[in-house]
Amino acid sequence: MCGRYAITLPPEAMQKLFAYGERPNFPPRYNIAPTQPVPVVRLDGGVRQFILMRWGFIPGWVKDVKSFPLVINVRGESAREKPSFRAAFIRRRCLMPADGFYEWHRTGQGRQSENHAFLFRRPDRGLFAFAALWETWHSPDGSEIDTVALVNGPANGLMSAIHDRCPVILDPRDYDAWLDPAATPDEAATLLRPPSEDLLEMVRIGTAANKVINDGPQVQEPFDASAVAPAPAPARHARKATRNPENEGQGSLF
Repeated sequence: MCGRYAITLPPEAMQKLFAYGERPNFPPRYNIAPTQPVPVVRLDGGVRQFILMRWGFIPGWVKDVKSFPLVINVRGESAREKPSFRAAFIRRRCLMPADGFYEWHRTGQGRQSENHAFLFRRPDRGLFAFAALWETWHSPDGSEIDTVALVNGPANGLMSAIHDRCPVILDPRDYDAWLDPAATPDEAATLLRPPSEDLLEMVRIGTAANKVINDGPQVQEPFDASAVAPAPAPARHARKATRNPENEGQGSLF
């Protein structure tokens, strides 16, 4: 599962890779979080289009957004059959550009901030694209919201040590096939594969990514073990008080 990711390369690099006509100007983002507007590449009239969408998929039949859970990841194995995503899987497939994403190694029942954060990125720091689905939600007041969620699948060997799921990262040669609305659901499903073992590298990072408010280069700084304060020594337990007849019944610690 992916709950945070990054786009730090300049807009020109994204436009060159994804070949859309728009020329958006956006700052680097190091800690993109759910419900925020995110860049999406989709087909519009057979032409690739850059558009911002809300990260958090809302099916068209939902009446009250507050009553529907936040959906930022869709399981690729079941998206074709689930009523919430079936139509989008058939007709509204898209790409979510990124150049890094984060996962937390949960070693127990503690809060996310108490677990280890890892950055996954290409060794050459280049862009890649998550497979994603989009939907336009129509609110009761007549307004519209374009929404999106990335597709995930089983983790590859690298990620399996951290999490059993990972985003589906499409091969650039498969972008056209994934975006093509004429492709059948079965054809599109064949593109949903775990990333190759050499596509990404894993870097343990510090705790800055744990807070959404942090959105600068410090988020991706490698973990510095020397900066971690040692755990406090366990308190020494006092011996149980014993009665001292010579002390008028007062407890003695010795």
